[in-house]
Amino acid sequence: MIQLPVYNKDGQEIESLTVDEALLGGAVRYPLLKQAIVMYHANKRLGTSVTKGRGMVAGSDRKLFKQKGTGNARVGNIRTGKRVGGGMTFAKAARDFSQRMPKKQRQMARNSAILAKMLNQDVVVVDKLEFAAPRTKDFAGILSNLKIDRSCLVTLAGFDENVYRSARNIRKLAVMPVSQLNAGDICSHRKMLFTKDALLSVLGKDSAGEGNQDQV
Repeated sequence: MIQLPVYNKDGQEIESLTVDEALLGGAVRYPLLKQAIVMYHANKRLGTSVTKGRGMVAGSDRKLFKQKGTGNARVGNIRTGKRVGGGMTFAKAARDFSQRMPKKQRQMARNSAILAKMLNQDVVVVDKLEFAAPRTKDFAGILSNLKIDRSCLVTLAGFDENVYRSARNIRKLAVMPVSQLNAGDICSHRKMLFTKDALLSVLGKDSAGEGNQDQV
């Protein structure tokens, strides 16, 4: 069991959660986690570099002059890579670097990444994040109260525009709903900040129990 304190916006502990590792797979699956991270980085590659080969440039494919008897060096058509305006000899082609993983494997990798953060004590839980209007200063104050001074992934139960707009000007900070969580983004940030509802959603719980200590 992992004990996670729950804080309010002022950084005061108001309750605690007991998390069963079995809900996150029981152990960190490092090979699967690496595979997911490699896929995450591969899918960010564009692979759009393209140059024209000799088959893509304009011009006739007729031999410019006969092979022998002219005194000139032998040469092919005008589109050869040896001539100005010809095609590239080894032309670059667009590539698709994307990789795929089954949905269940992606979920297991995500759970392993979250469990690894919990075991390293890099997960912070706040009771709620709500803003009447976007205000970066207020969000920065909450991070300071929670002693988060490194890169952080803020996870919400659902999309909240005020939270997103309050956080977008803070360096090394990303806001993401639970439905978009992935192992790549989790491992790219040093800390994770969950709202209590978001954490319960990840663990498959709809709501917290009663009392100062909840077990999930």
